[in-house]
Amino acid sequence: MENIAAVVNLTLIDLPGLTKVATEGQPESIAQDIENMVRLYVEKPNCIILAISPANQDIATSDAIKLARDVDPSGERTFGVLTKLDLMDKGTDALDVLEGRAYKLQHPWVGIVNRSQADINRNVDMIIAREKEQEFFHSSPEYAHLASRMGSEYLAKLLSQQLEAVIRARIPSITSLINKTIDELESEMDHLGRPIGSDAGAQLYLVLELCRAFDKIFKEHLDGGRPGGDRIYWVFDNQLPAALRKLPFDRHLSLPNVKRIVSQADGYQPHLIAPEQGYRRLIESGLSYFRGPAEASVDAVHNVLKELVRKSIGETEELRRFPTLQAELAAACNKALESFRQEGRKTTVRLVDMESAYLTVDFFRKLPQEVDRAGTGYPVDNAGTGPSTPVDRYSDAHFRRIASNVSSYIGMVSDTLKNTIPKAVVHCQVREAKRSLLNYFYIQVGSKDAKQLALLLDEDRALMGRRQQCFKRLELYKSARDEIDAVSWSR
Repeated sequence: MENIAAVVNLTLIDLPGLTKVATEGQPESIAQDIENMVRLYVEKPNCIILAISPANQDIATSDAIKLARDVDPSGERTFGVLTKLDLMDKGTDALDVLEGRAYKLQHPWVGIVNRSQADINRNVDMIIAREKEQEFFHSSPEYAHLASRMGSEYLAKLLSQQLEAVIRARIPSITSLINKTIDELESEMDHLGRPIGSDAGAQLYLVLELCRAFDKIFKEHLDGGRPGGDRIYWVFDNQLPAALRKLPFDRHLSLPNVKRIVSQADGYQPHLIAPEQGYRRLIESGLSYFRGPAEASVDAVHNVLKELVRKSIGETEELRRFPTLQAELAAACNKALESFRQEGRKTTVRLVDMESAYLTVDFFRKLPQEVDRAGTGYPVDNAGTGPSTPVDRYSDAHFRRIASNVSSYIGMVSDTLKNTIPKAVVHCQVREAKRSLLNYFYIQVGSKDAKQLALLLDEDRALMGRRQQCFKRLELYKSARDEIDAVSWSR
């Protein structure tokens, strides 16, 4: 029994014998029904076929052998078993079959002697029955030389060896299938997310890891690794220049408006040589128009950054399982972006105010015509050799010249701001978003206790159930792989 206990476990399916005709009470299709049922089992490639035939009948008429040959032509899965050797007529034996001369199989024939009906009625123990079986083969003149390869115990060992050989032959393909399944389950686990730790330290670490994943994707959008950051350049290259071109300088520098502003700037005392106060008021009021495009550029970039935050959160797969964390992260990022926007507005408006605070004197010194130093009030030619045609300081031509000079100056400032406003926006908003977008959120998270972190990492129950099932399957397949590896290395 020690040897029997060491063999591989087998599942034995006792199939009914094939019938030829239906007996009373049976349907006419009983013969075909039984054959179909038997075939359903024996056709399976993992099935070992025990083709059992009585020794006192002609092997050529064995239905079991015929059916086995149909479903297993190569004979790799078929084992021939002869029963009732003890019931053969005197003077006859089954050596032709057992030695493979009557019908040769790939595997050797095995003869067995079962308990008789009388033994069954007397409840003869199976151990005693096996001993009597071995005694029969050893004491029989015909079968003594085959005794070591006969009997139920030998058949069990033979089948165990066959099953083991089949398993060993299929281990590579089984291992390959298991590894493939493990890879698929690992991939699914990565998609679903790993289980969350129960302690606050593990939860905080997970939150920070998720934030780093989001921050990486956000920066990729800005730096060109992902689409979206180019929209910021579009603001500087298209929207800002277009807004500057649409400013109402034609109306501001119209002849009536120039006359009005210059006259108001002189007050009760008309200007003597050049209307400097009129120039300043025209320039300062004209430069104030630049505030609008400057603030609009800040707002446009702010909207792009907000959209990139929304996109980056959606593209961070690890975050999808935590809707609460997504919402809080988005709120914190938007709050940070709003502070960057306020700083951007202050800086860009300050650039405009700086242009108004101190005018570029050299620009006016290099104008094509200058007032003569003799104080006549008439412009001189560029060589300074003498007065040109006198111009009335209150004529339309005089005011048109003032408007033209102011327009040239404003155009110069416009070119300057077209370059400096993008620099200020990038410095105050884009650069800060790359450097410190999550700083405010990190401060919030750092102050949360374990319960608050758990609420932050609350996820969908259905998703948790899927992950748990996937995790159990993964552990099962890993255990199977380890056991197969252990068996492979131990033999």
